[in-house]
Amino acid sequence: MTDRPDNILRGCSVLPAMQSAKATAEPPPKATGGPRTNGKGKPKGDRFPTLNRFTDFTLRELDRNEIAVWLILFRDTREGIAATGQTDIARRAGVTARTVRRVIGKLAARGLLQVVHRGSIRTGNSSYRVFPLLNIQTPDKAMSDYNRTN
Repeated sequence: MTDRPDNILRGCSVLPAMQSAKATAEPPPKATGGPRTNGKGKPKGDRFPTLNRFTDFTLRELDRNEIAVWLILFRDTREGIAATGQTDIARRAGVTARTVRRVIGKLAARGLLQVVHRGSIRTGNSSYRVFPLLNIQTPDKAMSDYNRTN
């Protein structure tokens, strides 16, 4: 007779215990205190809290065109700056380029947008910094700031 436990069927042999993939893989590196990532190596952003602040406190103060332009620029923001052409914004928002220029001025006056770089045919797209909360300045100062950068 062979030495086998009673719970093994006749004609079957006992296989050695398997090691799980987790046990054979090397342990994950320890946290270094760096930025959190989304699992794909890209930094995890604060996009949802920003969108929540915009929705909760600012959205009700804006008209449809202002909301559309702000959302498009917010969506295009990379590393704090949105570099998008006004004609592209107009196409995506379903408005004219003239309306986009007017809305950008309004958003800048309300403190929701800062024109970082004014683009042209030679220098490329304009660049914008997008903010979620209203920061209403006096209309004259806001328009002078906007006109100075444009």
